[in-house]
This record gives sequence, C-alpha cells and structure tokens, in this order.
Amino acid sequence: MAKIFCVANQKGGVGKTTTSVNLAAGLAKIGQRVLLVDLDPQGNATMGAGINKAELEATVYQVLLGLADVKSTRKHSETGKFDVLPANRELAGAEVEMVELEQREKRLKNALAEVEAEYDFMLIDCPPALSMLTLNGLCAAHGVIIPMQCEYYALEGLSDLVNTIKIVHAKLNPDLKIIGLLRVMFDPRVTLSQQVSAQLEQHFGDKVFKAIIPRNVRLAEAPSYGMPGVVFDPSSKGAQAYVAFGTEMVERIKSM
Repeated sequence: MAKIFCVANQKGGVGKTTTSVNLAAGLAKIGQRVLLVDLDPQGNATMGAGINKAELEATVYQVLLGLADVKSTRKHSETGKFDVLPANRELAGAEVEMVELEQREKRLKNALAEVEAEYDFMLIDCPPALSMLTLNGLCAAHGVIIPMQCEYYALEGLSDLVNTIKIVHAKLNPDLKIIGLLRVMFDPRVTLSQQVSAQLEQHFGDKVFKAIIPRNVRLAEAPSYGMPGVVFDPSSKGAQAYVAFGTEMVERIKSM
C-alpha cells in the first residue's frame, strides 16, 4: 500500500513544485516506486518531470471528472524515473465542474485507490490556494509536507494551513496528519531566516525536518531542461539536500 502525501502551502512561490519533483526523483533514486500527481493547473510539476503538457490527450482533469482512469492517463518521467499523473490549464475548469459531482472532495482518493498497490509513495503537488483541488489532495493523503521559506509572511500563512488540515482531519479524513515542515530556499547568511528557523523548531519540534534545502541556482535551472534538480546536477548542494530529505522521509515513515 502506497503512502500518500500532499505537498501543500497556500502561499505561492515557496517551492512546492520544486519539492514535489525533487522528492519524487530522490525517492526513485533510493529504489522507491513513486507516482507524482500534479494538481496545479499551471502544470509545472508535469513540465519539471520532462513531460510536455501541450501534447497530453488526457490529464488529472479527466480523471477527476471520471472521464479517464489513472492507469491510462499516467506518464513515465524518463529523466526522474517515476510516474506522473499530469496536468495542464484544463484543470482550472475542474473547480466549477466538480461542484455538482457526488463525493466531490474524494474524487482523487477514489481514483488513486485503483493503482495504490503499484507504488510505495504517491506525492500530490497542490496548487497555491485552499481550493477544491487542494481539498481533494488533503482528502486523499495520509499526511502533509509543508515547504516553508524562513520569512515572516510564511509564518502568517502557516497557521491558516494548519487550521485547514485540522478541519479536514476532523470532518473528512481522519488519517490526515502533518508529516513535517521542510525549510526551503534557505540562506544562512540572513539573520531573519535563522530566527524564523529557530521559531519553527521551538514551536513544532520534531515535526521540522532536519534536512534544509538551500537557495540553489542549479535547482532553479533544472526545470528548463525538463529534469528534476537531483538528476540535472546530482553534485549540487540543492540536489544533495533533496536526496537527504528523501532518505529522512523514508526513515520517518517507518517510525509512524
């Protein structure tokens, strides 16, 4: 049975997609079978995995509406060595179309159940909003990974996300829990970054991953080549940090 995790934060530009793609590739590197689900209409995780979103016949949009299944829709990332349930701009229309569907918040959960036995991990890259798509991700998942920049506004948004997770846990998905907070785009030279990092550790304790992802040019360059950063330049500090994070994730799951 696969462990299913959302990578979520309603704040944009905090490295959700970079984390999703590189964690998927990092887990694949250490022998895990991985499916990456792109739930963001921008389709950046799809492109970052080396799949052309403009050439897709079916996407997660059709899966959510019951017009296709995961087996026929998924693609294989040749660069990352993991499978992808892709997305493109069509997905933006799903918000409206799902309103009248039965079990609208559990459409993704039901679709993924068909292939759950084929994977060790399923990672869901959520859009930067607490929307019906994000709700589908939270209802399908066993846990949430929260990428965070160590800056003041990130702390402001974190409380909203934690409250949402608590509500979903209470009303829709009793399995849901916060797996951990991942510090991303970290610059140790910035005093504020160090202060916010210390606050996170103080408040969330062992929920904060030990792995810290540094601000790294090679990670930023990788998507333009259709590759995860851990494949594009394995020797870069960012790539090594994501592989370390993947290893820490596997160990953390064993102790859950």
